[in-house]
Amino acid sequence: MKNCVFCAIADGSAPARIVYSDDDVVAFLDIRPIRPGHTLVIPREHHADLGELPAELGAKMFAAAQRIGTAMRRAPIDADGANLIINDGRAAFQTVFHSHIHVVPRRHGDRINLAKGMLLRRDSAADTTAERLRVALGAAVEGR
Repeated sequence: MKNCVFCAIADGSAPARIVYSDDDVVAFLDIRPIRPGHTLVIPREHHADLGELPAELGAKMFAAAQRIGTAMRRAPIDADGANLIINDGRAAFQTVFHSHIHVVPRRHGDRINLAKGMLLRRDSAADTTAERLRVALGAAVEGR
């Protein structure tokens, strides 16, 4: 779709710190992360919201989000868990109208307030974070 930043990331015409990619989905670090490692999983095809998203493609997005969330539990990310979040529609705080899943790494006792985190979002070492997540995903893919 014209003027969709996520479509531009999916087709490679906009920069992003890609951590996972296959024929159907792309996952990259959020530019305003709630926590370092906060990743967005998007379909390569443009679908503005869940109502437009084919169920099969949604399942592929979820599978990628699951894989990323699992990888976040491995070193060097070493999270204790993950939140999978879908903001669907303006009323649900969706700001980019291209379906996506947020995968947010969590640590025991991190005391994150997700609402507050939506406002105060930064990662000063995003390149390092992306590389750590790619390493963890490689371990997850290879079963280590």
